[in-house]
Order: sequence, then structure tokens, then C-alpha cells
Amino acid sequence: MTRIRELSTPAAVIDTERMQRNIDRMQGRMSNLGVSFRPHVKTSKCLPVVKAQIAAGARGITVSTLKEAEQFFEAGVTDILYAVGMTPDKLPRALALCRRGCNLKLITDNVAAAREIETFGKQHGTAFEVWIEIDTDDHRSGIRPDDALLLEVADALQGTGARLGGVMTHAGSSYDCDSREALLAISEQERAGAVLAAQRIRDHGAACAGVSVGSTPTALSAAQLEGVTEVRAGVYVFFDLVMRNVGVCAMDDIALSVLTTVIGHQKEKGWAIVDAGWMAMSRDRGTQRQKRDFGYGQVCAEDGAVLEGYIMSGANQEHGILSRSGEPDDRIAERFPIGTRLRIMPNHACATAAQYPEYQVLRPDGGTEAWPRFYGW
Repeated sequence: MTRIRELSTPAAVIDTERMQRNIDRMQGRMSNLGVSFRPHVKTSKCLPVVKAQIAAGARGITVSTLKEAEQFFEAGVTDILYAVGMTPDKLPRALALCRRGCNLKLITDNVAAAREIETFGKQHGTAFEVWIEIDTDDHRSGIRPDDALLLEVADALQGTGARLGGVMTHAGSSYDCDSREALLAISEQERAGAVLAAQRIRDHGAACAGVSVGSTPTALSAAQLEGVTEVRAGVYVFFDLVMRNVGVCAMDDIALSVLTTVIGHQKEKGWAIVDAGWMAMSRDRGTQRQKRDFGYGQVCAEDGAVLEGYIMSGANQEHGILSRSGEPDDRIAERFPIGTRLRIMPNHACATAAQYPEYQVLRPDGGTEAWPRFYGW
């Protein structure tokens, strides 16, 4: 049995007890709110993680790439929402999945793409299920709920090559919140906007059965979800420092960390140097614009205990710089001798996980096992 002290560093480590607690918390909340839950698996891209989510009650998954859709379908997951705007060049891959029995849902937010999907489907004898992406917070892509364009796109999806499955939205600006009041407000704005869009389509005479919303902050903050049929969220499975600053998790909920080893010191600067740089942590500095900046990550002991005041304050490609916030630590070499094993909690779990081909998973018995992670587009 391999134990954590025997792992080569850097390594992406999952605490399975924390992960399962996060899964149960989210699924329990969705059940209490009376909606289906479709987790976004772009965070883990890992079959054992997704199996745990489905075992807890998830219905279908959300993916960010067609490669994910293909790989999870091969593994037996059939109900899949591809939550990135569809382009004509990807339609043959989508068709291949549908013909093999995948219940694949595509999304669009424009008439041109809707027409391309409908035409391609008609030419190949397939009616693609398409959802319209709604913009409820000026965050990224999508159609405003009250925009006339919404009904034009709905009309473009009424041929024999496509059928409208519903509307979906993602309140990404919820990541900018840091109070209960702000989270409640953006959650309701997300819900109300999606429900309004669906009702406008129905009033226009088209079917619109699905209303899908979700982000980790809004899923964990919504007071009620009247009119919503399903929720999507992803990073909750691991959580991270950005979510800690938003206020939807605590430090001891963060299930992903990077195991690293101290390889040197700059004593006069109060630095310890580790073998995990930005290639191991990612360049994501998401906490930099929040009330508490964790640099490239929060330093923890090998057992996961937070070492208050110590962060990864700098990073080169393969070198990380650990230091104490505020006054430099002139005894850092004594505190962290060469060979000391530490764990670093990430700013953004999705970005850090993407640096690794596999996770090293901590089991309750103290052993570890490797879980592979999917790659590619």
C-alpha cells in the first residue's frame, strides 16, 4: 500500500472524505429544493469522481468538451449536456454520439448556429436536442431573457433537424460575491431570468420543458427554485480558495491540494522554495481580486492541516516560493527543512487539476490510489 509520504512530488491529491461530504451536501440541497442535479464534471474530469456524484443522486452530467462527452459516454454515462456553444465543425462528432445512443444536448445563443444545427440534423436524419443559452448577469455568452433574439433562435430550432429542449444559464458573476445578501440576490436573478426566458418561448407557442441554472455559489445559496427543472454546478466537488472567499465553503471543505517538497531556502528573504511552481498550481490568481489574496495557494502540512499565515507567494515554472504574509519569517529554514512535505490548496480547483494526468487519492485507511483524469477537447 502506497502512503502519501511515498508519493513523488508534485502530485494532485484528493481527500476522499472531504470530497464525499461535498457531494452529499450539494445533492441533499438539490433534493430539498425539489430539482434535478446535473453536475458539471469539467472540474474533475475523472470517472470515479463522477460515479460518486451519480451514486449520490445526480441525473446526467454537464461537460465542457466533446472529448469529455465521448469518454464519459464510453464509460456508460448517457445523459450529457455539452455546455459550450456549438459550431458547425463539431456537428459530425455530436452526430456520432447521438447515433450510438448518447442523449446529447447541445447549446446555442445565436440564429446562425441554430440554423446550422437544424440543417445538418435534417440532412442526416437526426433531430438534435438543443438548449438556448441565456445571459442572466452580463457575465459571458447567452441571450438576455427579454431580447427579441430569443424567439428568433427558438423559431430556428423548430425544423426536423432540431428540437428545443429548454433554456440554460450560468451566473458566473456569482464568483464576485462575498456576502450572503449578494449571493441570494444573484441566485434569484439567475432563477428569475431563466424562468422568464422559458415562459416567453412558451407564450410564443414553442415547447420549452427544461429550465437549467447553476454555479456552485448560486446552487448553495438559492432560497427557492420555483420554475427551475435542474441545477448544474462543478467546483463544489473539490472547492477551492476562491469559493472559500465567496463564502460557500470553509478551508476544511477543500478536497484538492498539491503535494510538494521543500528543495531550498532564501533565508534573508524569508522564503522556502518547493518543487511545485505554476506548472503544478496553474497561473490562476483568482483570489488576487478578492478580499483575501492567497497568492498561488494556501500552505498546509502534509496531513492537510492549514499553516496559518503561510502562502505560496510566488511561482516560476517548476519552483514555488513559500513565505509568511506580512513580516518575513527569519526562521523559515528551521520551520521547513529541506525535504519537508507540504500541501498547497489551490485558488481554482479546475485550473490546478488540469495540470495533472491523474489524482493521488487519499483513502480512509491511510493508503493512496491513482485515479486517471481525462484530457483534451
